Amino acid sequence: MDDPTRALALVREVLAEEAPPAEDVVAALAVLRHLRDELAGWEHELITSARAGGASWVQLAPALGVASRQAAERRYLRLRPSSSGETTAEGRVRAERDRRAGDRAVTAWARKNSAVLRALAGEVTAATGTGAVSAALGDDDAAALLSPLADARAALTGGHAGLAARVETVTADAERVRRSAYGLPGTT
Repeated sequence: MDDPTRALALVREVLAEEAPPAEDVVAALAVLRHLRDELAGWEHELITSARAGGASWVQLAPALGVASRQAAERRYLRLRPSSSGETTAEGRVRAERDRRAGDRAVTAWARKNSAVLRALAGEVTAATGTGAVSAALGDDDAAALLSPLADARAALTGGHAGLAARVETVTADAERVRRSAYGLPGTT
């Protein structure tokens, strides 16, 4: 049933009956499931729109009927379609938490290894003239160097094989740090 108003009216009619026939109750349950699925889609779209418009999780929490910003974000993550293959709502929440933990770990690692990353980025820029690496060198946060360095590795061919290997090592180290932040295999 595509009309939510009619679907809701049908459910109400069945609930108002003294002793509705079982097939009417089953039909009403099917309609209710469809409504629930549609509402969940709407809720996700509305939350996404509110966030894009600048609404904070604190502002959204009361509208969602939850008590905290964490609960509001968790609800959103549970409703959000999976972008990386999680099959359950809790899997999506866990995946987002893991992604953030990995990002924080890599950022901390990059800051701790800032001098090494900046020296490597300087060498890559000198060897390739890669603008993205050069631009990232100007960033206050050394973590901004990781993606441009990884992208520049392909440009380090021919006489720069050693430099390409060093970039590959740094990229692999960052990935190991990311994976170890949430206990994935291959972190040793």
